Amino acid sequence: MSNSIKPNTTGLIFAMREEQEGLQSFIQNKKVHHIAKRDFIQGELWGHPVVMVLSGIGKVAAASTTSLLIHHFQVNQLILSGVAGSTDPVLKVGDIVIGKELLQHDIDASPLFPRFEIPLTGKSRFFAQKDLLNEVQNATTRFIQSMKQHFSSAQLDEFQLQNVKLHTGLIASGDQFIHDSSVLNQLKQALPDLLAVEMEGAAIAQVCEEHDLAFVIIRTISDSANETAHIDFLSFVKNVAAPYSLGILKNYFENRIKS
Repeated sequence: MSNSIKPNTTGLIFAMREEQEGLQSFIQNKKVHHIAKRDFIQGELWGHPVVMVLSGIGKVAAASTTSLLIHHFQVNQLILSGVAGSTDPVLKVGDIVIGKELLQHDIDASPLFPRFEIPLTGKSRFFAQKDLLNEVQNATTRFIQSMKQHFSSAQLDEFQLQNVKLHTGLIASGDQFIHDSSVLNQLKQALPDLLAVEMEGAAIAQVCEEHDLAFVIIRTISDSANETAHIDFLSFVKNVAAPYSLGILKNYFENRIKS
């Protein structure tokens, strides 16, 4: 398979099928590779080589998928796009968080190692590569400025998307769908700069770090990680988060210099 891999290939990971809704139809010269119970869709998006895959939910699924993308497709960067719960009152549903730093909030090998530190690495936080981070931030800003082209007035009203903001900072991952204010408050106390929680990003970041691979994690805020987190979740993912992913990635690839 390696003979067919093009240079500067981007791996695109989605945890849920609803998060990639519509994107597959834009892939040109499509080939599907079935590996380890996953379909890896290889082709081109807006003139750039990509491999898109549905990882499944959770850190193990995300790490396994990342490893497969690296070893079978020689991707040179990874982008995950999906949803997350807010952990800061400055964020509202519909806002976008890009992970400058990623951390696993459910790892705790204390007292042998400090809380949140990955044992034997000396690290608790993994950092997105600066150039890729900046390019995706710019693509996201352009998307926010063109929201009215992507959503009807009724949709903007229904999901209250009139004043969407972009935030960049710490995202924490764990194998837990957080929907409890007390759990959220304890996390925020331990990590005051935490912006959002989800279930895959930091696992992808750790694998990318081990392979010296650029990555970026894009998250749309779908809920406030409290007792209301389940309300209309799938509807939001399909009708808001998926168009966000499509619009941001289109902006990113259309403005990326071809190799």
